[in-house]
Amino acid sequence: MSCQGVGGADGSRSDGAGPEGLGTGAPAVGPAAVAEAELATRRGPFRIVALRDPSDGREHAALVLGEVCGGEDVLARAHSECVTGDVFGALRCECGDQLEAALDLICAEGRGVVVYLRGHEGRGIGLVEKVRTLAVQDAHGLDTVDSATALGLPVDVRDYGPAARILLHLGVRSVRLLSNNPAKVRALREHGVEVASRVPLLMPARRENVAYLTAKRDRLGHDLPHLDGPRG
Repeated sequence: MSCQGVGGADGSRSDGAGPEGLGTGAPAVGPAAVAEAELATRRGPFRIVALRDPSDGREHAALVLGEVCGGEDVLARAHSECVTGDVFGALRCECGDQLEAALDLICAEGRGVVVYLRGHEGRGIGLVEKVRTLAVQDAHGLDTVDSATALGLPVDVRDYGPAARILLHLGVRSVRLLSNNPAKVRALREHGVEVASRVPLLMPARRENVAYLTAKRDRLGHDLPHLDGPRG
């Protein structure tokens, strides 16, 4: 699918002014912490905005299509970094599939934002610990929640403040959030982003990830009505 038409550079907020810090408890984003450029992709041209978050210090990114500054009901995805799924195409999660689907939906609409959140690997525990939980799952038949707690790790420590600050920096007024996770909606709202609606992003279950998806539904509160079988 090809995308055409990228919003101009004046659609960003690189002067440090505006609502970037509203509702976030973090300082506003200054111009030295932001860079942007046109980015050619196999779907067509996007604008990439890289932002060093003033709170967590990490460098996050947004792929922007069309004019989003001042936009309402902008289709948006706050995507947690997943090296195994996004880069290597792992089948035991749906992360890579969701990223690709979000980009396709934004292309079809002709406007939208994918915020790519660094430091969210393994719901915030990092790549090394995530791989350890995968080994525990394979060795002991534990799910994604119990494998973390068995190693003394938190289940989910992701911070969506950086996603909110990027969206506010871009001047987005409200979003339709591509997500199956109601907690993500609440988190963005708490950080000052108006979420007009949540748009399901349901990926077909496969043999390799159905147990993972079921745990996300039953234990982490994700809305996955397409899965077979009862809850619990």
